[in-house]
Amino acid sequence: MLLLQVGTPDSPKVPDVRRYLREFLSDPRVLDMPAPARALLLNGVILPFRPRRSAEAYEKIWTEDGSPLTLHTQALNTAVQEMLGDGYRVAFGMRYGSPSIGVAVGGLVDANCPRIIVLPLFPQYASASSGSAVAKTFEVLGERRNIPEVVTIGAFYSDPGYLRAVAGVARPLLEDFHPDHVVFSYHGLPETQIRKSDPSGDWCLATASCCDRITDVNQSCYRAQCFATTRGLVSELRLSDGSFSTTFQSRLAGQKWIEPFTDKELPKLYERGVRRLAVLAPAFTADCLETLEEIGIRGRQQWQDTGGEELLLVPCVNANARWASAVADLVRKAG
Repeated sequence: MLLLQVGTPDSPKVPDVRRYLREFLSDPRVLDMPAPARALLLNGVILPFRPRRSAEAYEKIWTEDGSPLTLHTQALNTAVQEMLGDGYRVAFGMRYGSPSIGVAVGGLVDANCPRIIVLPLFPQYASASSGSAVAKTFEVLGERRNIPEVVTIGAFYSDPGYLRAVAGVARPLLEDFHPDHVVFSYHGLPETQIRKSDPSGDWCLATASCCDRITDVNQSCYRAQCFATTRGLVSELRLSDGSFSTTFQSRLAGQKWIEPFTDKELPKLYERGVRRLAVLAPAFTADCLETLEEIGIRGRQQWQDTGGEELLLVPCVNANARWASAVADLVRKAG
């Protein structure tokens, strides 16, 4: 069993963050543009300035034991191993950073595992996340003389086990907090990547209702899958109409990204009378920079500066027992 995550710097120091960002943003599936333009943007705009700012952000969430993303993934790895038992060997690899996918795959192959079940820990499919991690896995396997059978688990954005796990974490917190409104904030993507996922070429982002349901045309659309996750969680949490929103965060300058933007929606919610705001981040299975710093620190400060009373960041499923059980179920179904 191979769990895949996006990755994290080795430390919050600027050189480590720069090295991580260089690997991450050199991926053509992440910065989806011609190579010369990508190199110009990366070396001329991003790397001279962003590593220091990102290092300051990582410093705010770093723990004595290391990166929250790594720690949560390690804990999930252990929990899933215990649930699956001795018949399985569970490992995890980071698409960027350590432990690398190459190291994780090497350990499984060297242990003579006859089959590898690959699970990208991204609920909604995107070429820049799941696609890149799976492609790297096959690239690494392709360097081996003996390649085991490989089974890949796809997007689980509407998997009942995942939805129950997220709702199980959120429900008691929401009941205690009594929010006026709940925001489901997902990682953003450039609109060009959404359109490239549309085989028809004329459905995705063509109308305001294109993501209202999953169809044969948009079944691989990240944005449509995000809205489907929201619908599933709204049902699990029994939220009323008008009491929730779906938004997108973590965008880069230079391209048009999918909307609505989380930071742009907060002032609008305040103008509507919302004072107690709860935020879930269901595109992330483990708390990381985008949840803890972007929402939990910067988002909370923005909300308070706007006049809001309180912002509750609901934790990700991390290594929650319900989530570990859902992962084990996904593996058993695949295997």
